[in-house]
Amino acid sequence: MEENKHVTIYDIAERLNLATSTISRALKDHHTISDKTIKKVKKTAEEMGFVPNTLAAGLRGNKTRTIGVLIPTVTQPFLSSLISGIEITAQKSDYTVIIMQSHDSYEEEVNMAKSLYSNRVSGVICSLAMETRDTSHFHQFSNNNIPLVFVDRVPKNYNTFRVVIDNYTAGYKATKHLIEQGCIRIAHLTAGSELGNLYNERKRGYIEALKDHNIEVEEELIINLNSVTYEDGVKASNALFDLDPIPDGLFAPGDILAVSAVQTAKKRGLKVPEDFKVIGFNNDPISQIIDPNLSTITHPAEKMGKAAAEIIIKNLKSAKNDDAKEITFLNTEVLARESTQK
Repeated sequence: MEENKHVTIYDIAERLNLATSTISRALKDHHTISDKTIKKVKKTAEEMGFVPNTLAAGLRGNKTRTIGVLIPTVTQPFLSSLISGIEITAQKSDYTVIIMQSHDSYEEEVNMAKSLYSNRVSGVICSLAMETRDTSHFHQFSNNNIPLVFVDRVPKNYNTFRVVIDNYTAGYKATKHLIEQGCIRIAHLTAGSELGNLYNERKRGYIEALKDHNIEVEEELIINLNSVTYEDGVKASNALFDLDPIPDGLFAPGDILAVSAVQTAKKRGLKVPEDFKVIGFNNDPISQIIDPNLSTITHPAEKMGKAAAEIIIKNLKSAKNDDAKEITFLNTEVLARESTQK
């Protein structure tokens, strides 16, 4: 056999003196082929180094057994855990995963969506880019019966599957925790557009917690960010520390923002938690590394990824399309650590 030659079913058929149709059926465990022949074909295929061309087979049937994942970035721990959950579930059902990053750019998200569609993915899981306000580029999937699941950063009005946590309750819990630790002037960082309402819901929980505890909502203590990065957190924290008086607590909707606040506070001579208490969100690994350890809200990322993949696979196996529904995970918890201790 020639080196680097791809073995085909024709080569197996020639060696075993069988029809190519028989080889094809045997490799798929077809009921019309005897167990003896199936074993012989599979053994020969393995010996010859045969690898099925799943892409070509998928294209012939307009199904590639591939799930496209479109997320802002793979570098965020939450999104990495989300991908892990998707891949674990996909692999169990013999689906492969294609991962694409929008880098929080609407334009990139549109391009990546087109690319996934042209690659004939079987289903799509997406967490929206920060810039996204128009979701019409996802119609190409919905209009062609390609299952679509939005995760975490989801649009308000789109008739498809969504996997989220109860961000309002999580925001309420985080703010209430700071109040219980003695904070009376609590700042909040928020982000995103009205379309992706994740941060808006956390902000709503923050505001309601203040009102329920008879604490004034001060607009100067709420800072809207263009992106959720360490640098944005530093800039916002410095703005808060320039106020007189400074806030005595901060609810940051992401651990990276909370970490930037802790380190900025230290540089400005403030003690955490004595002068300034901070709670983050996601329970990223960095929350346990920073000194003091960061109080945070748990976020079931891997579980959300598994649920999203299960929805795709179940929908693909079903003869009818299920009604779109939203899955809400209620099991977010406050992890109280050193950054909010009395």
